[in-house]
Amino acid sequence: MNKYESVIIVNPNLDEEAVKALKDKFEGLINKNGKVESVEEMGKKKLAYPIKKNAEGVYLVFHFEAKPDSIAELERVYRITDDVLKFIVVKMDQ
Repeated sequence: MNKYESVIIVNPNLDEEAVKALKDKFEGLINKNGKVESVEEMGKKKLAYPIKKNAEGVYLVFHFEAKPDSIAELERVYRITDDVLKFIVVKMDQ
């Protein structure tokens, strides 16, 4: 299993409960094929440019271990989740 870091920017208009629900959803998805080491909620930050007419976004950073073939499924779920504005998954060096 490889180590990964995933940063997602979530719609800033969501309340805390909805952000927590999204965080739990993605943690569960990662834990199916790997193991979440930590989740960092960085809060609401100003974006460099508007994304989907939003000037701010809520940042979530996931550090996890997973099998390489499970990353495609994670990215697919990020793409189809309406409240995710942007995301990136990066493989970390050992």
